[in-house]
Amino acid sequence: DWDFWIDFKDRRMWPTVAPIVAMCFAAAVQSFLWQKFRLPIGATVACLALLVGEWINRYDNFWGWTFFPINLVFPSALIPMGFWLDVVLMMSGSWLVTALVGSMGWGLLFYPINWPVLAQYHQSAEIDGVLLTLADLIGFNYVRTATPEYIRMVERGTLRTFGKDVVPVAAFFSA
Repeated sequence: DWDFWIDFKDRRMWPTVAPIVAMCFAAAVQSFLWQKFRLPIGATVACLALLVGEWINRYDNFWGWTFFPINLVFPSALIPMGFWLDVVLMMSGSWLVTALVGSMGWGLLFYPINWPVLAQYHQSAEIDGVLLTLADLIGFNYVRTATPEYIRMVERGTLRTFGKDVVPVAAFFSA
């Protein structure tokens, strides 16, 4: 769910959960293509296939069945991170270097790569005296069943003790 909805793509859980989950697919395909064919394109191919499958899923299920706006449910961009992982494997030829440097770059690149698409939804809006982001406003207007409202309150918590901005901390834990 952390990658489905625009209002769940927050600064805390989304940069942590989504790259870790997506890394499993990229690492598996990269391992297979490198061991069997010595092709350093496995992570990029996996990310491209995953992105195509996610777009088909989002369009058919969310727009085709329930008519949610497609800009409410777009998938994350993964191809540059897969390209990074493949370049590290190609340049080093080592699984250890790829596991350390490649996965660190995968986790650290996730948020900056997706930021240009998300920036427009982080604009603030004041509605009836309440300050919201546009993503939250869209999420409140398109109510989903079985979605507790406390999930949207993910920005509150103890991670604020690390400082004002939580994105570098979340990206570090993801890496």
